[in-house]
Amino acid sequence: MPARKESWKSYLVEVRGGLAVCREVALALIGCSDDLLPELLATAVHLKERFKPGVVSYSRKVFLPLTNLCRDYCGYCIFRRDPGQAGAHTMTPEEVLRVCREGERLGCTEALFSLGDKPELEFPEMRETLRQLGYRSTLAYLEAMCELVLRETSLIPHANPGLMSAAWIERLRRVSPSIGLMLESTSMAMMRRTTHVAAPDKLPARRLAVINAAGKQQVPFTTGILVGIGETQEDRVDSLIAIAEIHRRYGHVQEVIVQNFRRKATIPMASHQEPGLGTMLRTIAVARLLMPRMNIQAPPNLSAPHYERLLAAGINDWGGISPLTPDFINPERPWPHLHEIEARTRAFGAELRQRLPVYPEFLGMSARAGGEAAEKVFRAADAEGYARTNESASAAESVMRATSALKPASAQASKRAARSCA
Repeated sequence: MPARKESWKSYLVEVRGGLAVCREVALALIGCSDDLLPELLATAVHLKERFKPGVVSYSRKVFLPLTNLCRDYCGYCIFRRDPGQAGAHTMTPEEVLRVCREGERLGCTEALFSLGDKPELEFPEMRETLRQLGYRSTLAYLEAMCELVLRETSLIPHANPGLMSAAWIERLRRVSPSIGLMLESTSMAMMRRTTHVAAPDKLPARRLAVINAAGKQQVPFTTGILVGIGETQEDRVDSLIAIAEIHRRYGHVQEVIVQNFRRKATIPMASHQEPGLGTMLRTIAVARLLMPRMNIQAPPNLSAPHYERLLAAGINDWGGISPLTPDFINPERPWPHLHEIEARTRAFGAELRQRLPVYPEFLGMSARAGGEAAEKVFRAADAEGYARTNESASAAESVMRATSALKPASAQASKRAARSCA
């Protein structure tokens, strides 16, 4: 491992040429000096441009908080509610359809479902709500609402359902062609702190098991890490490596989100320090170095007003942006206007492209699953696999022929990627 700045510059030139980055190097770079930071960022952008030259994508969505009742009490969360608490709500089918139809008129293509984790296990009030709606579990209700959106609107569901079994992954993929679950962190220390001490569903092993199970079923999957919730730099690197290793095994992780913690006055972590721009730039850049061909996203509203600086760390996606609904997880942080995002992306030298919930290179994986959800994705895709717009013709057949999902690396390739730092 290099010891001097000039040696590091030479090393990063090798990384740009394809040299794999190991854990020890990632740990050094995530805490690099300000003098070395420009070289790290330039390397990250170089790798991004090899993967997705000239393009930064986003998904135009509606945000559907199906229920904010949750059995977990995360120290950073303002979304969750207990029954009877002000703002506690479970959406009705009529509310889901109304929001989706308004989103249709505004050009949205994604219906993002977010919800609390298995609230019926904790609250009899939720069990009664589900009984009145005609369902035995929150996941069964989510499945029905995804199917409703597929059947009654032009939007494509993307479900963030929390922990789920392999059987539920199989059921949900039929109505949600992509699924998401944030890993957040592999650190067990979080389970002993305010962060997750009262959140049993945030146990890292349980979340990793879901990501693995989705890989075995070849479901296009979105995951990511939270930055600034009490983890160390080593924890961030280990979390990113865990995601990279699962993806190397199954080839199904379509997107890694690097999301920064933001304080809110009413949360238990209200006095917790937020990560600075330098921390975010280093973490995103290291994520790019560890996963050169990964779609890497950072939410612009959480880094406003100067979110365009994140482009310099190698992201190629802004995530879901809604012209209609707020970010219910961070309601104090409004989405930047799409015209503004487009202008700042263009100023960086990239074209802003609207994508679907399933990334272009994962349309083949979605197609192999078959069913109504997969068919709808292809009807909505243009010839390059991005969202079909008035300016782009539909060419689902050519996309199906030309697009194949990333396949797991061979054992020999995996050994080459895990280059020793000795």
